[in-house]
Amino acid sequence: MTDTYRVRRGDGAESRNAVHFTFEGKSYQGLAGDTLASALIANGVHLVGRSFKYHRPRGFVSAGSEEPNALVGVGATQSRYTPNLLATQVEIYEGLVAESQNRWPSLETDAGFLNEYFSAFLPAGFYYKTFMWPRMAWKKLYEPVIRRMAGLGRAPAEPDADRYTQVFAHCDVLIVGAGPAGLAAALEASNSDATVILCDEQAEMGGSLLSDRSASIDGMQAADWARAALDELRKRPNVKLMSRTTAFGWYPHNFVGLNERVTDHLANPAANQPRERLWQVRAKEVVLAAGAIERPLVFTDNDRPGIMLADAARTYVNRYGVVPGKQVVVFTACDSAYRAALDLKAAGAKIQVIVDLRKSASGHWVDKARAEGIKVRSDSIVRGTSGRLRVKSAQISNAQGGDAETVACDLILMSAGFTPSVHLFSQSRGKLSYSEELRAYVPGESVERERSVGACKGLFALDSVIESGAKGGRDAAAKAGFPPRGERSYTVSARSVGADAFIGSVMADHQAEKRAWVDFQNDVTAKDVRLATREGFRSIEHVKRYTTTGMATDQGKLSNMNALGVVSKQIDVAVPKVGLTTFRPPYTPTTFGSFAGQSRGDLFDPVRKTSIHPWAEAQGAQFEDVGVWKRAWYFPQVGEDMHAAVARECKATRESVGIFDASTLGKIEIVGKDAAEFMNRMYTNAWTKLEPGRLRYGVMLREDGFIMDDGVVGRMATDRFHVTTTTGGAARVLSMMEDYLQTEWPDLEVWLTSTTEQWSVIALQGPNARRVLEPLVEGIDLSADAMPHMSVRQGRICGVPTRLFRVSFTGELGFEVNVPAGYGRAVWEAIFAAGKSYGITPYGTETMHVLRAEKGYIIVGQETDGTVTPDDAGLGWAVGKAKRDFVGKRSLSRPALVREDRKQLVGLLTTDPKAVLEEGAQIVLDPTHPIPVPMIGHVTSAYWSATLNRSIALALVRGGRSRMGEELSIPMPDGVIKAKVVDSILFDPKGERLNA
Repeated sequence: MTDTYRVRRGDGAESRNAVHFTFEGKSYQGLAGDTLASALIANGVHLVGRSFKYHRPRGFVSAGSEEPNALVGVGATQSRYTPNLLATQVEIYEGLVAESQNRWPSLETDAGFLNEYFSAFLPAGFYYKTFMWPRMAWKKLYEPVIRRMAGLGRAPAEPDADRYTQVFAHCDVLIVGAGPAGLAAALEASNSDATVILCDEQAEMGGSLLSDRSASIDGMQAADWARAALDELRKRPNVKLMSRTTAFGWYPHNFVGLNERVTDHLANPAANQPRERLWQVRAKEVVLAAGAIERPLVFTDNDRPGIMLADAARTYVNRYGVVPGKQVVVFTACDSAYRAALDLKAAGAKIQVIVDLRKSASGHWVDKARAEGIKVRSDSIVRGTSGRLRVKSAQISNAQGGDAETVACDLILMSAGFTPSVHLFSQSRGKLSYSEELRAYVPGESVERERSVGACKGLFALDSVIESGAKGGRDAAAKAGFPPRGERSYTVSARSVGADAFIGSVMADHQAEKRAWVDFQNDVTAKDVRLATREGFRSIEHVKRYTTTGMATDQGKLSNMNALGVVSKQIDVAVPKVGLTTFRPPYTPTTFGSFAGQSRGDLFDPVRKTSIHPWAEAQGAQFEDVGVWKRAWYFPQVGEDMHAAVARECKATRESVGIFDASTLGKIEIVGKDAAEFMNRMYTNAWTKLEPGRLRYGVMLREDGFIMDDGVVGRMATDRFHVTTTTGGAARVLSMMEDYLQTEWPDLEVWLTSTTEQWSVIALQGPNARRVLEPLVEGIDLSADAMPHMSVRQGRICGVPTRLFRVSFTGELGFEVNVPAGYGRAVWEAIFAAGKSYGITPYGTETMHVLRAEKGYIIVGQETDGTVTPDDAGLGWAVGKAKRDFVGKRSLSRPALVREDRKQLVGLLTTDPKAVLEEGAQIVLDPTHPIPVPMIGHVTSAYWSATLNRSIALALVRGGRSRMGEELSIPMPDGVIKAKVVDSILFDPKGERLNA
């Protein structure tokens, strides 16, 4: 097909290269620089989608990111297919493949349009009332149907083949928006040594200047001045220009998220280029020059394809050289639509009539339109339209009613004024104020270090916009510490279109039952909004959720103010009292790929391995995932299954010596003169009197008094602690410590450093552990007197610096060798070689679990479930009774946490020694009790113990310590198993083996 709606612009644009693309399987031709929207309009295509609820035909409404209708899927292959892109932002390239969405079997003939015939039964909020009954229908009828119909685009069937990157950046001044205000701000702010970032979501910077044929700046046409300003900015080394970049979110302390679309506009991007780049920018000062969005008018059947915003049509004609229609009706409440009508007339369109809602249309633009022979009707409305897949006519009457005149047309332009883009300002927690003149919210009091300029501040006259931008740029640079070198003056010649505006529905009371669309994508009408108020909803937040207005992909950019106007009139309350919906990030839909960045596939959940991992792999170890780490699970020999391997490893460790890789334990270095005080506040037990060179087992609670983590802590010096945590709890513990240090105790002189990856930890356990280590250690006396249990010494092993812990998680004589991670494998191999004469045996996490369970040592997350206190776990001795305070202390005294019938940790010995319980199995007193059977606890750990030659288990049982010797029942899949309650320490209760 040919681009029959292309018009000459007089700037040589027609010499642009032809570009071929397809939409809905049909081939079209556009020109380089076109968006998909402008290229389709050039080919006379207006039907581009279907609405969400009624599947009504939808066409282009705007030319920018506020577009609610023209959502398309783009991509020739599933691996590079992206749904829900805006055709107004998609730049065409050779071979582009695009399709419409939310239709079947085709865009022109959509079966979903049947919903239209049932619209009377689908009013606002119908789902809240309809899907409640009959109760069984939700699972079998409503939910399956809703899930099939939900969504707009289809999700790609294959993984995304593109690459996404993320970048951090700092600047003195960040300017959002490169229209007239943004360009002036950039020129002024960069006229100093301040580093400036200027970003704009469009492919070409210049904003409204690119569409303005009547204004001039400094003697140049507006678009030429914009290009000259950009050329000047490019030459300045302190300026970074970022087109195709959307500022999508504002976060505390001037931290702004930018989404840069790097290669979406290229047919064959370079292999090393990412598709998108996420910029995380910290700016000293921010200038918001985000412009304003033209507001639609709410009138009967205002949603047909071919009905669009007046300024959007002006953009298509002046910037892209395409005319959206040949016979035009203009419906307006302000002068901007007259300007658009004149530009379309100059491009060859016939302006049938301008319908002005205002009682008396007058002024420069009205006079100019009349001088051009255009018919103008004041105090009139468009009260209806006709046409199925494209508008064919408009019915026009006086605003007060009367007979309607039918005017043939293929394009209706509408304008109710402009709404400043205050989304980012609102996200910055700035306070908005309502302008009665503009019928819109404008920026009020700022919270962050920013200033709004130009149209987003409510200024629409070009001279005022540029003056505001220049002042804002100078102010931002000065506040950042870089006063600009002088001030620049700008000579602006442009006619203002004034500030007239309208919100709400234009329909008279007698037309109230007719459908006039407020939210085009979600099919919300003025009638729906009025229904919400009759149902009792007064706050716009409630109306929004009841009707879904403002919840479409444009996030209410076009619908919010009109919805406010309808509610305000219906309940007779001033607009500010109705409220305002929250502007949440992202500003426009942003790909998940941009947020994920490199975190996909293996990098989404990176496999972390210790330096000893390759050795264990070579020995045939089986691995398990623990937290984010791969850990050796067990080391099977030929013919062994896991049970046999674990039994052998347990026996070898108990009888001689076992070696275990404990490098994955979390490790935190706590340093500072207040380190002991900090430890005292974070952990349940006392730390101020712990001597350097000693270890202590520490328990950490949440604020609610329940166990969060535990670990062995070494005091390396009066101002330094080496803290270990569970493997899975390292990040959580450090985060909690940092949170308290920064927010509760900022007066403490303490520094926290994660050292998990810096240390390899080799646990040597068993009666011969000391004999194996002694020949390898320098500067440390390993004798029992010189280095007792729960002590730490610093020296060397195999010539490598070490922090040597004497500690045991098996109940045997034990040492933990901490060495720099780079030496971990070498030291491991040296220890293993030295232990061969003692039959040294590597063991994995499963053996570690069995050995510690025999001793009744808990594992956080296994013996605890988020509701276990220290006393429940048998760790009451680890709570400093005399301590003034620690995290969770007050919660421990709550009545519910000191009840005698709480679940307590005990041991279980099955009546049949060979019966191994299942972890998680429930425990009951009477298995014959009618269902539901009261449960008094559950099994937390259960193993076969080669040492005891029987099954063992730990369990949390209600009032467990008072039930010693009592027989309980554990229902299992194969029947009920009986077990006797015993002490949780099942082996060496006196701890004699700790000293071998």
